[in-house]
Order: sequence, then structure tokens, then C-alpha cells
Amino acid sequence: MDEERKSRTQKKIEDRKLQQLGEQLAAMPIAQVQDMELPEELIAAIEAAHSIKPKAHGARRRQLQRIGAIMRHIDPEPIEAALARIRLGAVKRK
Repeated sequence: MDEERKSRTQKKIEDRKLQQLGEQLAAMPIAQVQDMELPEELIAAIEAAHSIKPKAHGARRRQLQRIGAIMRHIDPEPIEAALARIRLGAVKRK
């Protein structure tokens, strides 16, 4: 489906999925994220999310939205594949 032909709802669904993927990255240890060969801007945004104090809910939410916005400009498939490999590795170690 072309970018021009996507409905507004479809674009919102895709954006939410990308933001959720970014949230998964932000929940990971920063060393693992740095090993994933992500764009520097995304790594910096994830590091910033890690530095936000737990009580600063609004700041964390805004930073996760920023990560989602960055995610819209990169291909999510390699990231999804890397996360799948990490999950499989974690399951095998147990």
C-alpha cells in the first residue's frame, strides 16, 4: 500500500507499533542496545530515557514519544529480528 493511500487510522496503528518497539528498546540494558548497530540519534534518545528519574512520569512519556518519532524514520525489521534473537537467547539460557 502506498504512503499516500494509507488511512489516517492505519498510520496511527503503525506509529503505535513503532513506539512500542522503541519502548522495548528503552527497557533493555543500554549495553545491549549499543550492540544492536542502531542510529546514533536513537541510541542517544534511549540513553536519555534511561537517565530520567523514575518519578518523572511525564518526562519519561515524552522521551518515549521522541524515541517513537525517531523510529518512524528507520527500518524496524532489523530491530525486530535482533529483539527476537535476544528473546530466543534468553529462553535457551534458562
